[in-house]
Amino acid sequence: MKDGGSGRLRTVSPVDGRVLVERARADEREVAAALGAARGSQRAWRRRAVAERAALVARAVEAFEARGPAIAEELTRQMGRPIAHSPGEVRGFAERARHMLAIAEEVLEDVVPAPRAGFLRFVRREPLGVVLVLAPWNYPYLTAVNAVVPALLAGNAVILKHSEQTPLAAERFGEAFAAAGLPRGVFQFLHCDHDAVARMIRSPEIDFVAFTGSVEGGHSVQRAAAERFIGTGLELGGKDPAYVRPDAPFEHTVENLVDGAFFNAGQSCCGIERIYVHRSVYDRFVEAFVAKVKEYRLGDPLDPASTLGPLARARAADFVREQTAEAVASGARALIDPRGFAADRPGTPYLAPQVLVDVTHGMRVMSEESFGPVVGIMPVADDAEAVVLMNDSRYGLTASIWTADADAALALGAEIETGTWFMNRCDYLDPALAWTGVKDSGRGVTLSRLGYEVLTRPKSYHLRVGV
Repeated sequence: MKDGGSGRLRTVSPVDGRVLVERARADEREVAAALGAARGSQRAWRRRAVAERAALVARAVEAFEARGPAIAEELTRQMGRPIAHSPGEVRGFAERARHMLAIAEEVLEDVVPAPRAGFLRFVRREPLGVVLVLAPWNYPYLTAVNAVVPALLAGNAVILKHSEQTPLAAERFGEAFAAAGLPRGVFQFLHCDHDAVARMIRSPEIDFVAFTGSVEGGHSVQRAAAERFIGTGLELGGKDPAYVRPDAPFEHTVENLVDGAFFNAGQSCCGIERIYVHRSVYDRFVEAFVAKVKEYRLGDPLDPASTLGPLARARAADFVREQTAEAVASGARALIDPRGFAADRPGTPYLAPQVLVDVTHGMRVMSEESFGPVVGIMPVADDAEAVVLMNDSRYGLTASIWTADADAALALGAEIETGTWFMNRCDYLDPALAWTGVKDSGRGVTLSRLGYEVLTRPKSYHLRVGV
């Protein structure tokens, strides 16, 4: 993305470097109008029954799905994911939305304590008001749906501000809700700059901010909200580790860890960026892992045969190249020859996958989020060493263990500082489970019944009756 001047945004496609989208940014008057419309419409929206709100949201999901193939291709053009993979985001959007729809009435019903003679007592979950959702480009629908759908179902109005790399995602949300007949003002999107976002967060019309993005972006949100008593949900970065034990199901482990590291060109907050392998299977694992990586095809993401596309921006690819070069200069060995991937071109978003060994935690590639197609692999002597290394990070979004021993997995999981602990899988969000992070991976919760709690406030009713 680059500024087109005169308050306009331009989205440059990583596929071919062409300007794909150009839009006017909202000015102060338009932002103020959106905030006023959200506040006004929410008063009526909150009074509707949960079932009625759910019926409208369900129709929006159906309208979105009906345009699935076009949305998938459009997504590929905006951020570069291979067209062979983009339809999965449409399916994931529907899966998460329908799960939150399925549990809404039960989760949002009144909480009633044990009866007490002469009293009517209950706790009602009330909507917060207006929720501002700030969504990223890497999974523009999957990240946004986590907050947008439950916020609406809970009776809030929503304003969505999407990344300027994927502005069409916000527009498709808007079209789906309009097609479903959602009342005007209940859901809106804005194309605006960071200063406008900060002003919105500071304004009294916003009652909660759901942000997904970088650690730096999370700090910006917190600074803007610092003088107000509103909640913020922050899903930030990751440097997610995996540990391979000697008893791991070998072929399954290799295949899934390669996918976990390189799907979406490594541009996933919960992608695998560090792998620790028990020394007894280390050499065999590395050999098999490298062989699997070499099967990837880097190329035009609109070609169905491509399994690896460009990064969203050339500067992101350059950052990964810098991390890799620094590691090699410090003693790491790169096991993939970029010349085996003809589309790899320095200075462009097209970057070959890379596997590094002889790495240490003194290297940025093992400590800072890469957000690209590179992974470091280290041998470990035992479970204890693996735990120490996995926890040696300022991040804590997900972590995974690969083993046949579920009891050992559970015991080790208790020691790992992470929001989600996987066994024999990775890089996946189950909408029935809380999505959360620790340390610099953020705070708050989306998905599951717990995701509704941060989008509502408890209000206690204590009535003395029969007086």
